[in-house]
Amino acid sequence: MGICSAAVLVLLPPSETKAPGGDRPPLALDGLSYPELTPVRRKLIDELVALAGDAPAGLAALGLSERQSGELARNAALCSAPTLPALLRYTGVLYAALDAGSLRPAQRARLVVASALFGLLAADDPIPTYRLSATATLPGLGSVRSIWRPTLAAQLAELAGLVIDLRSGSYLALGPVPGAVTVDVVSDDGHGRRRTVSHHNKSHKGRLARLLATAPRAVSDAAGIARIAHRGGLRVQRTGEHELALIVECGG
Repeated sequence: MGICSAAVLVLLPPSETKAPGGDRPPLALDGLSYPELTPVRRKLIDELVALAGDAPAGLAALGLSERQSGELARNAALCSAPTLPALLRYTGVLYAALDAGSLRPAQRARLVVASALFGLLAADDPIPTYRLSATATLPGLGSVRSIWRPTLAAQLAELAGLVIDLRSGSYLALGPVPGAVTVDVVSDDGHGRRRTVSHHNKSHKGRLARLLATAPRAVSDAAGIARIAHRGGLRVQRTGEHELALIVECGG
C-alpha cells in the first residue's frame, strides 16, 4: 500500500511509550505501507541493532540513562520480536483518548502515524516495540532529521485528500505536508489571554483525532474540521486558512 486513499487523513505523532509484546509475526518491512520508505527504514534498523551491541554509544545516541538500557534490548530484537498494529503499539495520553481499539477499519484508515523509525505507518501496519526519537543523532548516519527529510518530505507531499497534521514540533521538522491543517492547543483564562498548552496537549489532540476518524462525512477544509470538533464538544477557532486553535480552559 502506498498513498492512503482516505478523503480525510489525520497525521498523528508517535508516543515514546509503547505496549510490550504482540500477537503478530516479526517485522516484515516489505509488508508495510508506504514502501518507498523501505530503504531508509532498513538503514535505520540496521544502525539501531548495531548500536544495541554497544551500550555506552547506544544510550548516548538515544538520549537514555543506564536505567533505560532495556530499550537497547528492544532495539536489538527489532527483526525477531512479535508485532502489534501501529495504533495498538503506541500508548500514552493521546492514544488513550483516541481509543483506537474501538474504531472500525474504515475509521482507522483515516489515521496515519509519523515515526522516527518507520517514517509513516498506516493504522494496522504491524510493528515491534522500539526506541528512537526524531531528535536523535545516530553515530553512523547523522541526525534523524537529516536521514528522513529528503525521502519523507516527498512522500508527505503526495498524501491525498485533506490532511490534519497533529504532529509535534520535532516530527514536523522531518518534513512538511503542503496545505495541511495544523492545530495549536491553547488555554483561555476567560479574559482573552491565551497560551500554548503543553502538559495536556496530547489528550486534546487525541479527542480531536477520534472525532475526525469517526465523523460520518468527509470534510474539505479547516472550517469543516472546526464544525466536527464543535459537534463533539470541543472549542475550536480558525486562526488562519490552514490553522486552528483548540481552546481549553486554564488547567484543562
